[in-house]
Amino acid sequence: MAELATIARPYAEALFEASRGDLPGAQHWLDALAAAADEPQLLQFAANPKVNAAQVFQVVTSVLDKPLPDLGANFLRTVIENDRLAALSSVAKQFRELANEQGGRSDAVIYSAFPISDADLGALKTVLEKRFGRALEASVHVDPELIGGVRVVVGDEVLDTSVKARLQQMKSALTA
Repeated sequence: MAELATIARPYAEALFEASRGDLPGAQHWLDALAAAADEPQLLQFAANPKVNAAQVFQVVTSVLDKPLPDLGANFLRTVIENDRLAALSSVAKQFRELANEQGGRSDAVIYSAFPISDADLGALKTVLEKRFGRALEASVHVDPELIGGVRVVVGDEVLDTSVKARLQQMKSALTA
């Protein structure tokens, strides 16, 4: 949603500036808040006109693993008071992009037909970092439809070496 991204941008930028001393820590609690805010029941509860901001804050903080630092608690209160709970996922994504940009790294989503061992992931990550020219924070998602190989998404770049992609290329070549 472009609208949520537009709403989230000033929150992400303000939080980025406020948390420059501990970007990984802020990212951690922001991701936890985003995961909580992705729950439809929580959003429905927050939208109830009979529920006040303090009650929403209490419910959100009660589902977190660890208590929020002062910055996180103040940030959450601001988001709730401005009725922007639904934008937290976009805030977290944009915050991560800002932090990655500052650190010269990017997020990489690796889709694989099979689970990847830690040793293989390390080797693959090294090759991908050379290919993309920057440090990568890799996450792996298993997608059996790929048949074999991997599909890597880094920002708006895609590297698809999956069997499924190769079969589609062959099909296109044969039908052309």
